[in-house]
Amino acid sequence: MVDLKKLQKEIYQNKVDKGFNITDINEEFCLTYGEIAEAYDAWRKKKNDLSEELADVAIYLLGLSEILGIDLETEIQKKVYKNSQREYKIIDGVNTRVKEYEAKK
Repeated sequence: MVDLKKLQKEIYQNKVDKGFNITDINEEFCLTYGEIAEAYDAWRKKKNDLSEELADVAIYLLGLSEILGIDLETEIQKKVYKNSQREYKIIDGVNTRVKEYEAKK
């Protein structure tokens, strides 16, 4: 299993070592968006580099998370659990949330 916390730090350190941006958050969001667009384009055009483009998206998300001081591994685990507790029904042909996750107090 991949240790996302460790990988997040490695990605950040690579950015530092190679002189990439680690301070302009707007730029990082734009670059991440660009990587998502590249992945979509690879999928749409049935290019062979889709998996590499998806890896780029993950790398940018992990790097951005480290810059912002967010433990993405923990946040993903919490969100996966939250999503698993929601309930949905098909209403008028649309999968609609009918019960929201309620955190324990």
